[in-house]
Amino acid sequence: MSSVCQSCGMPLRSDYDKGANADGSKSQEFCRFCFENGKFKDEGITLEQKIDKNIEMAKKMGIDEEKARELANMTLPNLKRWKK
Repeated sequence: MSSVCQSCGMPLRSDYDKGANADGSKSQEFCRFCFENGKFKDEGITLEQKIDKNIEMAKKMGIDEEKARELANMTLPNLKRWKK
């Protein structure tokens, strides 16, 4: 079973999708678009900004904006990085 990035929700289907920890090992929690060298690429971003970023990415992938917003609002707040 594939897990998902605990920052953006992207499926982590293979090691290629996984980000890198500070020691160079593959992150089991975060994708390569969010996490590199043990740090978030978008450090300091708010949950609301991340949701907007995900919606823009989804639109580029041909996903309807309303559907993308609904999915992002349902998914992101429940991921490890964003849980309060």
